[in-house]
Amino acid sequence: MTTQQSSSGIQSVLQEQRRFEPPVAAEVGAPKWLVGSLDEYRAMHKRSLEDPEGFWGEMASELHWFKKWSRVLEWNAPDARWFVGGKTNTCYNCIDRHIESGHGNDTAIIWEGEPVGADGPEIRRISYAELKREVSRLANALKSLGVKKGDIVTIYMGMVPELAMACLACARIGAPHSVIFGGFSAQAIIDRVHDAKSKVIITGDGAWRRGKVVSLKDNVDAACDHLAGTPEEVQNVLVLKRCGNKINWKPQRDLWWHDVCGQQKDDCPCEQLDAEDMLFLLYTSGSTGKPKGIIHTTGGYSVFSYLTAKYAFNLIPDQKEPRRNGAQSGQVFWCTADVGWVTGHSYIIYGILTNRVPSFMFEGAPDFPAADRFWDIIERHKITQFYTAPTAIRAFMKWGDEQPAKHDLTSLQLIGSVGEPINPEAWMWYRRHIGRDVCPVVDTWWQTETGGQMIMPMPGATPTKPGSCTLPFFGVDAAIVDERGDEMPLGSGGLLAIRRPWPAMLRGVRGDRQRYIDTYWSKFEVEKNRPAGCPSPYYFCGDGAFRDTDGYFWILGRVDDVINVSGHRLGTMEVESALVSHPAVVEAAVVGMPHEIKGTGIAAFVTLANNVEPTDTLRKELREHVANEIGAIAKPDQIRFAAALPKTRSGKIMRRLLRSIAAGETNIKQDTTTLEDYAVVSSLQKDEG
Repeated sequence: MTTQQSSSGIQSVLQEQRRFEPPVAAEVGAPKWLVGSLDEYRAMHKRSLEDPEGFWGEMASELHWFKKWSRVLEWNAPDARWFVGGKTNTCYNCIDRHIESGHGNDTAIIWEGEPVGADGPEIRRISYAELKREVSRLANALKSLGVKKGDIVTIYMGMVPELAMACLACARIGAPHSVIFGGFSAQAIIDRVHDAKSKVIITGDGAWRRGKVVSLKDNVDAACDHLAGTPEEVQNVLVLKRCGNKINWKPQRDLWWHDVCGQQKDDCPCEQLDAEDMLFLLYTSGSTGKPKGIIHTTGGYSVFSYLTAKYAFNLIPDQKEPRRNGAQSGQVFWCTADVGWVTGHSYIIYGILTNRVPSFMFEGAPDFPAADRFWDIIERHKITQFYTAPTAIRAFMKWGDEQPAKHDLTSLQLIGSVGEPINPEAWMWYRRHIGRDVCPVVDTWWQTETGGQMIMPMPGATPTKPGSCTLPFFGVDAAIVDERGDEMPLGSGGLLAIRRPWPAMLRGVRGDRQRYIDTYWSKFEVEKNRPAGCPSPYYFCGDGAFRDTDGYFWILGRVDDVINVSGHRLGTMEVESALVSHPAVVEAAVVGMPHEIKGTGIAAFVTLANNVEPTDTLRKELREHVANEIGAIAKPDQIRFAAALPKTRSGKIMRRLLRSIAAGETNIKQDTTTLEDYAVVSSLQKDEG
């Protein structure tokens, strides 16, 4: 890819020429590719845009409906109704329909706990029949506590199978769930429970994390105490006994999971829900500090998460052929995200279980008790699809090539990336050391708001390029546009927009209609000059992107993170990629900083490889390396070294904090409730670059 300047003002400086063709299915042990060629993908994508009602109606028919829809889509911008009048239930599609088709004894969930005893880690294999029994008992328990259809249940748990059961139980009775990541603070619980008006919270006594117990119940208690006496007071807290740690107990409010569920019948009929009934509420952090409650509904989300999982990961539940490494036949899918994030919703629970492929869940950290824990898991459980985040991949790089080299990873059929743009060198390391230079790298772009993957390669059809999420999924009309919403020609950078509705799209921000409109649907003036058939308005995702001459998309980062250097607007991801391409660097984050001459300069925050010492000589070398890689305009004005970067507990770099540090602010007043380790901020403030 060559340097380009677009009229939208965002310049791309990446120069990436490597390209990898999809492997033959047999080379990776896959029985076949569901989409076997680029021509086949293009034909399906074209049909999905030209005949969306026919296409999505056909795809939706692969799931179970109590009542078929009368119309596939009703679009009154910016509001969509998908599968209008249809009645379904997501839990039924995840569990019951598999049992009814004779697969009740098949494995639904494989779980491994973090602690490793003398006999190894704790492992549970849960069949669809067992899952239905446990989910039904919990669903009946929730009903006994007064939970009705439409009531939002808050879930704050560690990564145990009961977390998935809690989501499915809520879906079964039509009570939307609001999952809060188990690493969040009591304040995060307060904000979300207050907004959702949840009367019931499901939690655990504790959760294992790097050999220590995190007391979940303490945070729930603090939140409940804060809300006591208000209209949002929590009436019941249902507690799973996991770690056996000492907890406080309020007999009138607190209930043990095993006590309440043990008294319930093991059958609970699925509620027949309207396709537009809310399935879940998931909060994202806003720049204002007030979290946004993103609404997703039952029908469209179920269809889209099912279909994206099927095609992105080539899920084939009835794979019969023995794998190339002699392992037992059958796929095992592992997404390393937490269910507290949308990735866990879509690609641990709903999208995977609907495809009847076992979903693997892991409770702990990737480096406990040793840095090869993930690779040990892949080898022992014969994982076939592995889906993780770029920040994790960069950590793996830092821990050393020798860690994956200890293990047989030949069970893998494909590897995926999710969460943020992946720099080309991390992409190449991932392909080489985890994918054995043969597995397709399925790099995906999507958001909490989109509900499922929007741009990504088909593993058997799409040639891949390091750092590019490649081409749009079926039904997704993605474009690079300027500030007015006019599409830019290929080879240009600009703003990423989605020009048509898709089934899993968010339906609103809870309690804030204007925020929904202003944030997502008011960016572009597209009444004039839009392509025929493209509705108005366009969805604005907040990202800048580049589209090369092959039509491939390259995400340049959040528009808020674009740096204006001497009149040139540069995406942060490209400068970061240049830094990480240096052998001394394993991770980098780039932000703008005040500069007397340029107006805005470039500040780079860098984590070095093991055994590399931070020196002024290395700073100079890195600045020159960036200049050589992408040009003098991108040379950092400041480089700060640190053992780690400030990240959320989901692994995303908090660039807004880095902007404050680069500007010299000593008293940071921003919301840091989602920050994993505040000590990282103090460390970066000490190194002035």
